Amino acid sequence: MTGKTGHYAILEQFLADGVEYIFGNPGTVEQGLIDALADYPQLKYVLTLQESVALMTADGYARATQKPTVVQIHSAPGLGNAVGAMYQAMRGHAPLVVIGGDAGIKYQALDAQMAADLVAIAEPVTKWSTMVSDASSLLRVLRRAIKIASTPPMGPVYVCLPQDILNEIAVEPVRPTSLPSTRVAPDAETVQAMAELLVKATAPMIYIGDGIAYASAQEELTRVAELLGAEVRDVDSGELNMDTTHPLYQGSTGHMFGSSSLSTLQRGDVNLVCGTYLLPEVFPEVGDIFAPDAKVLHIDLNAYEIAKNHPVDLGVVCDPKMTLALLADVIPTLQTDAQRLQAIERKQALAAAKDEQRQQALADDLAANPDVLHFSSFMQAFAEQLPTDTVVFDEALTSSPMLTRYLPPRQTGHYFVTRGGSLGVGIPGAIGLKLANPDKTVVGFTGDGGSMYTIQALWTAARYNIDAKFVICNNRSYKLLQLNIEQFWKEESIPAHTFPLSFDLSYPAIQFSEMARSMGVEAIRVEKSEEIEPAIKKALAHQGPFLLDVVIEGNLQPEAIAALSRSSEL
Repeated sequence: MTGKTGHYAILEQFLADGVEYIFGNPGTVEQGLIDALADYPQLKYVLTLQESVALMTADGYARATQKPTVVQIHSAPGLGNAVGAMYQAMRGHAPLVVIGGDAGIKYQALDAQMAADLVAIAEPVTKWSTMVSDASSLLRVLRRAIKIASTPPMGPVYVCLPQDILNEIAVEPVRPTSLPSTRVAPDAETVQAMAELLVKATAPMIYIGDGIAYASAQEELTRVAELLGAEVRDVDSGELNMDTTHPLYQGSTGHMFGSSSLSTLQRGDVNLVCGTYLLPEVFPEVGDIFAPDAKVLHIDLNAYEIAKNHPVDLGVVCDPKMTLALLADVIPTLQTDAQRLQAIERKQALAAAKDEQRQQALADDLAANPDVLHFSSFMQAFAEQLPTDTVVFDEALTSSPMLTRYLPPRQTGHYFVTRGGSLGVGIPGAIGLKLANPDKTVVGFTGDGGSMYTIQALWTAARYNIDAKFVICNNRSYKLLQLNIEQFWKEESIPAHTFPLSFDLSYPAIQFSEMARSMGVEAIRVEKSEEIEPAIKKALAHQGPFLLDVVIEGNLQPEAIAALSRSSEL
C-alpha cells in the first residue's frame, strides 16, 4: 500500500474480501474513488440512476449470495434518497456495506452545501453507522463494517468517507476481514427440555422466518415438522424457508393486521418459533397472542428478538440448523407410538385441508369473468413455459397469491419476496438476482404502482445487458390500499363506499412498454388472453432484459379522475 491514497486502499480492501460488484450513483465528493476504479477492472461498477435503485439492486444481489455487498452513494441528498431502501435492507437483513461520500472533515464546521449529520441520518436504518475520522484507521473501520454487516443478524451498515481522509496516503496493510463463526449449538439439557415439551403437544405449531434460510436449515426444519405433524407458518420471511408445496406448510401469518393472525396463533398448545421475531405486522396485536397456558419455545441467533414483544417459556440463542438437527435426533427417542400416530394423523388432516383450499382457489380462477384479463390466467401460462430452476423476485403484492399458486416456491435460493414495506424493489431486486445467478432465468414481478418508484432501474438493465425478465402486474391502482381501507371500514363500522381517487392510477394510463423501450429494454403490453402465449414466448426467447406489461382487472374510476383534471380545482 506504500504511496497509495485511501481511494485505492479501500478498493484493495474490497478485493481482499471477495467483492465483485459496487452498486452506485456517483457524486462530486466521490470522484476520486470512481477515478481509482479504472486501476481495478476486476471490481465492476454498476451504475444506477438513483440511490434507492443502487440499494435495491444490491439488496437482491446480497440476499442471493449472502455476501457483503458494497453500495456507493452521494452525501446528504444521496443518503436521503437511499433511506427508504436502507430500511428495506435492514428489515430483510441484507449484508450491505454502504459507503457515502462527504466533502471533508475540515468543512464540517462551515455548514457547507450538501453537509449534514450523515451518521445520524443513517443510524435508524442501519445496523451500524459511522464516519472515518482519521486516515490511520480507514481500513480498520471498513473491516469492522464488513464484519458487522456479515454477522448474524446481518444488516446494512453505513460508513461516511470524507474526501480529505481518502486523499491522504494510506498506512494500514490490506488483509481479509475476520468473520467469527456463529455455528453455536445448545447444550444437551436444553435440547432435551425442548424436545420433551414438543412431543407432548397435541396441537404443535411452528413459526419460521428468514433465520431458517440464512442458516440453511430448511431440511432440518422439515424433519422436525414431520416428526411432530406440526403446522408450519412463515412469519417474517423474504426467503424460501420451506418448500411451500409441503403439506405441513400452511402459508404465512400475514403482515398487516394482528387481529387477522390471532385465530392461527391461538391454535397451538406448544409453539416453536425459529429464526423470526413476533410479529412483523403494521398493526400488531398488543395483547397476548398465544392461547392461555400454551408453551412457547424460541430459537434464534439474534438474542434481541427472543421475548422482545411476547414472553417465552424457553429461549435459545443458537444456530437454527444445528438446534433443529439435534431436536430431530432427540424427538423420536421420546415419542410414544400413540404420539407418532397422532403426528401422522395431523399431517394427513393438514394435507387434506391444504389440497381443498388449493382446489377451491383453482376453481375460483376458472370461474373468473372471462371478459377481463386475470393475473391467474397469465401465471398459469407463464409457469408452464418457465424453466424449473427459475429464480423469482416477488413484489407482486396483491397478485402474489396467483403467482405462487401456479409457480409455487420450492427450491432454496430461487424465491425472494419484498420485505420492509418500501415499494419499488421488484425490478432492481431482479437485476441483482440475475447478477448473482447469471446462468438461470430470473423474473422480477412488481405492480404498476411499485414499479414507478424505481422504473429507471430498467436503464441499468439495458446498459449492462442484464438478461432479467420483468412482469408488471398492472391493475392501474394501489390495490393493497383498497383492500386495507376495506378492513379499516370494517373495524371502524364505516359503511363501504367509493375508494379514494388517490388509490387509482388509471388516468392518465401509464404506458410501461413505451417507457421500457425508451430506456433500451424490449417490452410488450398484454391486454387480452390471446396475447399471453406469444408475449411470453417472445420474452423468454429474447437475449437481454424484457418487460411484460400485463394489464389486469382493477376497481377503477378513470372518468372521475379525467373530470377532475379538466377542473380548475384539485
